[in-house]
Amino acid sequence: MRRPRPLAGLSVARQILLLQVGVVVVLVATAIGLTAYDARRDARDHATDRAVAVAQAVADAPTVREAVASPDPTAVLQPYAEQVRADTDTDFVVVMNLDRIRYTHPDPENIGKPFIGDLGGAPEGRVFTQEATGTLGPSVRAVVPVRDGDEVVALVSVGITISDIDRALRRDVLVILLCAGAVLALGLAAAGLVSRRLRRMTHGMGEREIARMYEYFSAVLHAVREGLLLLDLDGRVELVNDEARRLLDLPDDVIGRPVADLGLAPGLVAAALGRTAESDDLYLAGDRMLVVSTAPALWEGREVGSVVSLRDHTELRSVTGELDLVRRLTESLRSQNHEAANRLHTVVSLIEMGRPEEAVDFATEELQVAQLLADRVVGAVDDPVVAALLLGKSAEAAERGIDLAVTGSVSDTGTLPRRDLVTVLGNLVDNAFEAVADSSGDERRVTVHLERHDGVLTIEVEDSGAGLDEEDAARVLDRGWTTKAAPGSGRGLGLALVVQVARRHDGDVTIGRSSLGGARFTVVLRDQESG
Repeated sequence: MRRPRPLAGLSVARQILLLQVGVVVVLVATAIGLTAYDARRDARDHATDRAVAVAQAVADAPTVREAVASPDPTAVLQPYAEQVRADTDTDFVVVMNLDRIRYTHPDPENIGKPFIGDLGGAPEGRVFTQEATGTLGPSVRAVVPVRDGDEVVALVSVGITISDIDRALRRDVLVILLCAGAVLALGLAAAGLVSRRLRRMTHGMGEREIARMYEYFSAVLHAVREGLLLLDLDGRVELVNDEARRLLDLPDDVIGRPVADLGLAPGLVAAALGRTAESDDLYLAGDRMLVVSTAPALWEGREVGSVVSLRDHTELRSVTGELDLVRRLTESLRSQNHEAANRLHTVVSLIEMGRPEEAVDFATEELQVAQLLADRVVGAVDDPVVAALLLGKSAEAAERGIDLAVTGSVSDTGTLPRRDLVTVLGNLVDNAFEAVADSSGDERRVTVHLERHDGVLTIEVEDSGAGLDEEDAARVLDRGWTTKAAPGSGRGLGLALVVQVARRHDGDVTIGRSSLGGARFTVVLRDQESG
């Protein structure tokens, strides 16, 4: 069974604080030890150098050379040595002969006794230093020869006791400790500030909580079927899941880049950067139709960015659009059926009134009008499905008081699927009907022009409505947008479907000013084999 670690229950900030405190304490303690050792070594080296300097000065003094040759060297050398000892702050100045017999000593009782300690190479004329224990205790000493010409006639030993050296060292160590205390206090204060900032950043969570949160968050982020895009307050991408990369065709280096630099539709960028919550708004991204929801990301009442969720509704919206077209076509057929019933009722009533000639004239006239309309539409479009759609739209236009004209001629729709043609024509004509429905003028006119050349089908729909200004014309194809309702209301879907069909067939959609005074929508569709 794994034993729990001692720090596992603490927050990351608290663990970092304890580790930093431990590191600072160890570093300061190590620095104190090394500095104290270095100071001790320097103090002893300095004492040795001072002892050598004093000993050499005494050995070179003429008084010493003359005294050692006199009958009573102690009488002259003892007061002289004590004076030097006092002036140089050393612990002993001993002058001895080559037989180690002392001429001087701080304790007069030791005069005439042998010197305790090694002499090294001093009798041969060399300077000798050592740390040894003598009558005054452990000391650092130097032994220097006294020369009379080239002959060594005596020796001088100068020493400083270890107790004096340590006493001076303690003063230095006290200063070191004071400095170390200041450094320790600053280190602990800095560790506290770092811990406080880290606690804010990690929200006081422990390492296991952070690891568990990351694992669960990563699993959820990549498992959800919706695309998720997380932005910071500056509009830069912080997190993105696999589905969002697929839906928006995002590059591999998307993290950290501004969302405005990713080549997305302007409307989608504006929605992502919005600071208010939006739900289920419709946008186009390439050939996909996306339902986008945005919401501010909050933590403890503070906004930290925004969350954008994406759902692919391309197939669903396409089917919905086609069903809507079928519904409208059914309404057109119902309208035609209702109109035919009215005409038949009129004919029957004329016959019942005994006016068969007028009944025949009325029926013949209506038949000629219907046949003329059918001939005109069928002459323009050879495809029966498209022709049926235009006939239905003609009936609907007549019922709504709109003059619908079909011009041009298309004998063959090529490889273009009928469903795509129905989607384009149905939506463009419906938008034109809506554009002229509220027109205040006497004439409500819509013109459909069809033309095919070299594998390219051009569909042009014009209306006599109010038209679109430059701003609306620039926005209308960016997303599911309409001048009749606010975004997200479900309207404006038709133009989005038209744009999708055009992109699937390597075509495009352009908006201009109509010769009738309103808007002109031009859709270009290319056969698959023509590229």
